[in-house]
Amino acid sequence: MFNKILIANRGEIALRIIRTCKEMGIKTVAVYSTADAESLHVKFADEAVCIGPAPSPQSYLKIPRVLAAAEITNAEAIHPGYGFLAENAEFSRICTEHNIKFIGPSPDMIEAMGDKATARENMLKNGVPIIPGSEGILASIEDAEKEAERIGYPVMLKATAGGGGRGMRIVREKSEVRKAFQSASQEAKAGFGNAGLYMEKFIEMPRHIEIQVLGDGKGDAIHLGERDCSMQRRHQKVIEEAPSPAMTPELRERMGQAAVNAAKAIKYEGAGTIEFLVDKDLNFYFMEMNTRIQVEHPVTEEVTNYDLIKSQIEIAAGLPLKKKPLKMRGHSIECRINAEDPAFNFRPSAGKIDAFNVPGGHSVRVDTHAYAGYRVPANYDSMIAKLIVSAPNREQAVARMRRALEEFVIEGIKTNIPYHIQLMDDPNFKSGDFHTKYLETSFTFNPEKN
Repeated sequence: MFNKILIANRGEIALRIIRTCKEMGIKTVAVYSTADAESLHVKFADEAVCIGPAPSPQSYLKIPRVLAAAEITNAEAIHPGYGFLAENAEFSRICTEHNIKFIGPSPDMIEAMGDKATARENMLKNGVPIIPGSEGILASIEDAEKEAERIGYPVMLKATAGGGGRGMRIVREKSEVRKAFQSASQEAKAGFGNAGLYMEKFIEMPRHIEIQVLGDGKGDAIHLGERDCSMQRRHQKVIEEAPSPAMTPELRERMGQAAVNAAKAIKYEGAGTIEFLVDKDLNFYFMEMNTRIQVEHPVTEEVTNYDLIKSQIEIAAGLPLKKKPLKMRGHSIECRINAEDPAFNFRPSAGKIDAFNVPGGHSVRVDTHAYAGYRVPANYDSMIAKLIVSAPNREQAVARMRRALEEFVIEGIKTNIPYHIQLMDDPNFKSGDFHTKYLETSFTFNPEKN
């Protein structure tokens, strides 16, 4: 087992990793930018190293500075968390070259699954259903027009190196192809440094359901059930839950087996998520694979009693994969608490937190790096906490989440807590009847209500 791990991240995920390391008897090193000097992950780690100013490219994305911090503190391994360098194949490769274990998949694996066009090809080879689409990157606008005719409208243009909804455009007829292609490729180039696009059939009103997998890197893998991430706004997840209210035992078996087969075939190492779209007839299609821990991993932990961070570390250290029959008990829901104002189009709300009261009670969990007096920086993602509740069934979980949201008091900045409270009261959410576009087409936030 490792003696010391550096966490190449910030915020709640850095704190989450530090906690598991402490329970395992592993020393931790935090890295931080000048904007995060007062963050809790800096205070709770055994050691902390400042790696640069607030902008991510000069700190958390600066590979030489992260590596230097690992070397001067004699860290044996680096856990990248999610975001930043978590899916950066070059970072994984450089860690290996410096005899530092990257807690995650190999560089080749990240490249193979991180590029969406290549990932589709890999899934197709291994018998995983994929959405009908282009066989690779589209060479031109004319190529896109030909593929759209072959696939059939509507289609979706997607950035091959993308994420978070950037570089994506729905095209419903031929006259829209040229403009959509140009704008999507420009957005992809600006956001990811890669203008490549591919095309898929657009599935109307689908569910977004993902399967959590763990692989030992030697050809063995397991899955830990599904998470429903259909409650999204502008392709960003808002609420996640496990299990999915749309799932059947037979569908879980088929999706889980498809995910395991894929992970085994590519000899995946560590924690990963295979994401699917599920249509109204319960047909499922591979969408993408995230080669890292997910923001929403706590709901899986709550219903399976499985510490995913600990499992990542154990696998990276060469310990055997812990296999046990899947038992999903009860229901868990996670709300992402963001520093943003839902009354003004979710405008980010940086600044000092004057009051911070987290909810408590039975089966209520809060993962956060914030506290009263903490100053939310404007440089990073707006998420400041994750509120997770569990209960014997979904109805009780929704009721518990609503109660917990009312107890969650954050003053000094605006948050999306009122938005979440109204969602808990929404009849369709309460019944489990929703899809990935539900928040944009069928739900309206009332700022005067709370």
